[in-house]
Amino acid sequence: MKNVPLYPDERVDDLLTKNMKIIQSDEVFCFSMDAVLLAQFVSLPNKGRMVDLCTGNGVIPLLLSSRTEGLIDGVEIQERLYDMASRNVEMNGLENRISIYHGDVKDALCYLGNGTYDVLTCNPPYMPVVGGEKNKSPHVAIARHEIMLTLEEMIRVSGQLVRSGGKVAYVHRAGRAADIFFYMRKYKIEPKRVRFVHPRRSAGANMILVEGIRDGKPDLKVLPPLIVYKDNGNYCDEIYEIYYGGKGGV
Repeated sequence: MKNVPLYPDERVDDLLTKNMKIIQSDEVFCFSMDAVLLAQFVSLPNKGRMVDLCTGNGVIPLLLSSRTEGLIDGVEIQERLYDMASRNVEMNGLENRISIYHGDVKDALCYLGNGTYDVLTCNPPYMPVVGGEKNKSPHVAIARHEIMLTLEEMIRVSGQLVRSGGKVAYVHRAGRAADIFFYMRKYKIEPKRVRFVHPRRSAGANMILVEGIRDGKPDLKVLPPLIVYKDNGNYCDEIYEIYYGGKGGV
């Protein structure tokens, strides 16, 4: 593990059970369960090229690197988060496998190329910009609201960056499912696997995990729901397995 410089508001956390560390900041960016679930959900080849859009502090490329030997790129528009992601790659000694690009996802075709990737992931901003108070931190506001990137723009670029037959995987709010499927088909990404995430067994879904194939044939598999918490507030066994590699408490 290499030593890298930190900003005063930053700390270094353990990255779950992956024997890696990650720089985080409560004022700028911390990864959430969404990213962890997406990194576990997406189907990966042993080798090949992968890209993560809206990469934040680089958490998804770091997690993917433990599941594949392929090359992974990340794209982040915010300079501070780009810098954080770059230092996370350096700190974990993964410079030969992960490259972070500072740029606008909408322009990614210009610097990444058409049909370059076998797999694309994205944990995009969830909230449309409809007025009212957003998060006071501009970094967090951009990460959570469609200020710099809309859902349609993200899916359009996804269809350009992956090769025909390549896979695309997203995590998003369950309430946007219809929009996600509509735009995926509009840009020739056929939804193939979907899983709804529920906070508790008795609650409705609040997240959706979806994977599609560029130029794929229609055939959607709806997976069993993923339940996050037991009635007693502990993680369900599958969540505990994803996070810690073992079963949770009773």
